[in-house]
Amino acid sequence: MSFLRRTAALGSVAALAVTGALATSAPASADETDTSLAEVLAADGNKFDRNQRDFDVLDRVVRVVLAAKPDSPVALLADGTQTLTAFAPTDLAFRRLARDLVEPAAGQSERKAFKALAGAVDVDTIEAVLLYHVVAGSKLDSTAVVAADDQAVETAGGGSVTVRVDGSKITLEDADASDADPRVTVTDINAQANQLAHAINRVLRPVDLP
Repeated sequence: MSFLRRTAALGSVAALAVTGALATSAPASADETDTSLAEVLAADGNKFDRNQRDFDVLDRVVRVVLAAKPDSPVALLADGTQTLTAFAPTDLAFRRLARDLVEPAAGQSERKAFKALAGAVDVDTIEAVLLYHVVAGSKLDSTAVVAADDQAVETAGGGSVTVRVDGSKITLEDADASDADPRVTVTDINAQANQLAHAINRVLRPVDLP
């Protein structure tokens, strides 16, 4: 079965839960703000650039989903009153994905990566992949994530990722056993808000690819 068909099957949103040590995530604080992750992603503008550590492609794919499906659960990312944690793929992560799924040349730039991925998969698939990066209802700071070593986190896409901690390295084990797992590169982005993110260097894959 193709990546498109297998991933699209994950588009339904299951009951959201956090298991094991992650249940002890930090409680909401009166000092927290309503700054959404969508605002943070777009903070440096919405143009593609040469900074592979920011989130221009992620910002663009979120916009694509919400333009096509305004009622999508992905809209949580634009509602700063909703508590969530996101593992946010950098532009480098999307360039790696485009190289793997489309062709090596597709990863040469952010623009090429976005166009290649948008042409290879439909909106429902993009939506399912984005939701696989979101833990809704819980704000999991870096301390909570580290404490969750070997624990599974249920995502808004219905699947789970497993946290692996090795010294200072945090890796997220996804459903794809055929490719390297994403590693957390920056923690606690937007930490004073209801919505917190950790940057990752690869896109989490909700299905096992050849």
